[in-house]
Amino acid sequence: MTATRSTQHTTLSDQLHDVEVPQYSPLRVLGVWAAAALPMAVLAWGVAPRLADALDGPTALSRALILSLTAGMFWELVLVLVLVRREQGTLRWSVLKSALWLRAPQSPRTGRRGGRVWWVLVPLMVVFAAEEFLPVLPTPASRDLGLFLGSHAGQQFLSGNWLWLAICVVMFALNTALGEELLFRGLLLPRMQGAFGRWDWVANGVLFAVYHLHVPWVIPQTLLVDTFVLGYSSRRYRSALIGIAVHSAQAVFFTTLVFGLVLK
Repeated sequence: MTATRSTQHTTLSDQLHDVEVPQYSPLRVLGVWAAAALPMAVLAWGVAPRLADALDGPTALSRALILSLTAGMFWELVLVLVLVRREQGTLRWSVLKSALWLRAPQSPRTGRRGGRVWWVLVPLMVVFAAEEFLPVLPTPASRDLGLFLGSHAGQQFLSGNWLWLAICVVMFALNTALGEELLFRGLLLPRMQGAFGRWDWVANGVLFAVYHLHVPWVIPQTLLVDTFVLGYSSRRYRSALIGIAVHSAQAVFFTTLVFGLVLK
């Protein structure tokens, strides 16, 4: 009886704070995708190499890429906020939380939010981590963050470099929470059902994979795993926090790695 009351209270509370989320046409979905993907591609393949020419040392391109892609993902955050502001007329947290699905996951069977439903993150994180063991297309060594962090030049550059630790943390946060996930699972996914019906999460996953024009070698891997782990699970539980939490495990790993190199 107590559990039933709790579920009813949670559902009613959410309904009181729900806002109307419009459905995008396929053309508008593609427009938002292009507004995020194309700047990232230009920054990675056009701006970063030119910026690297102005920097010194063997890590010039890696640093230029980090700065350029961080700027691109910051633009994604701005894009989300501008679109929600135009749509809802405000950026109050209560409105943002509903408009961007920034709420606890909801059980599709009971309607219950939060609580034990959060345990779904455990298997999702395991599957997401297993993505690293899938075969990948050849990756340019100069554009591989893992190789940069594992190289002598990269480790020497980061040793004691607290400023670049802060820059990397900002990049990781934008990559997994405030940029990519907020755009694809927070803004786009709730607005794609009108155009793509029950397969909106598939379309969302395909767009997310192809968005990676700035690192095209990860597109097949992203399409196979992230479409289900990030797209389907966020749709099933009607919560962008699912995708954000799972994707952020990657950010925690790299932040810990960079922090260790800075201390070293």
